[in-house]
Amino acid sequence: MDKLTWITQEKDLGIRLDQYLSGQMPEMTRSFIQKLIKDGQSMVDAKPAKANYRLKPLQTVALSVPLPKETEILPEPIPLDILYEDDDLLIVNKPKGMVVHPSAGHSSGTLVNAVMYHCKESLSGINGEIRPGIVHRIDKDTTGSLIICKNDESHLKIAEQIKEHSVKRIYRGLVIGNFREERGTITGNIGRHPSDRKKMAVITEGGKPAVTNFRVLEPFRDASYMEFRLETGRTHQIRVHMASLGHPLLGDTVYGSVKNSYRLQGQALHAMTIGFMHPRTGRYLEISAPLPEYFYELIKRMRSLS
Repeated sequence: MDKLTWITQEKDLGIRLDQYLSGQMPEMTRSFIQKLIKDGQSMVDAKPAKANYRLKPLQTVALSVPLPKETEILPEPIPLDILYEDDDLLIVNKPKGMVVHPSAGHSSGTLVNAVMYHCKESLSGINGEIRPGIVHRIDKDTTGSLIICKNDESHLKIAEQIKEHSVKRIYRGLVIGNFREERGTITGNIGRHPSDRKKMAVITEGGKPAVTNFRVLEPFRDASYMEFRLETGRTHQIRVHMASLGHPLLGDTVYGSVKNSYRLQGQALHAMTIGFMHPRTGRYLEISAPLPEYFYELIKRMRSLS
């Protein structure tokens, strides 16, 4: 176990223990922190405390975090489209159909398997044995830029930027239908769908705030080529927000129609540009991934039909 301690301040008065720890450890999910608390791994003034305990100033908060287990996920010699690499970071252009990390039904062939082979022992261990180096994710059928952290220091600094919403993230996508306005902003909390727990939805109570800025790059007869700038990074954010406007992403059979007239493998969405402050140098770094070939072909086809 790795034991971490903090002293609360005046500004922490009344904050729940799990909320406080989430703020101190942004690289960990709140559910993981709540599990540690439930398992008795957190103390306030040397006494066990529940997740909903309300803190006071000048209290000593301690958290015991299990050391990363030796990974059992096997490295695989899967080719990577590398956009940038140094001693701290690896930025790859993830292909369509590739899962980011191992999960039920996807124990091999993931980006993690490929990255482990490429980076050998140089990967952060903060997110545990099945997500080495992974500081953020994109969906299986979304292509584009993804940051891999090679050490824990870089992981912590990138995670903090993501938490503060200071990372620049620009996506390109094709959606069904046309817009009256050329640009706009979508706001709405995103949380679990009330009746289908496998999906996310815009909800009026609970959830997490989400903001998506959009711009129409080119209208077609029955679709639009779009640019999205994220202010937040919620699960399925662009897919959920566009579906809420009645303009689901082309090929998205989860949030759109189950019919896929363009015979796409999942949604037509590409994480084009990612920009952030380099964790070691402090200089701004911006990397862009070129559109995949299928995307260009779709645009050409739509232009011919318009």
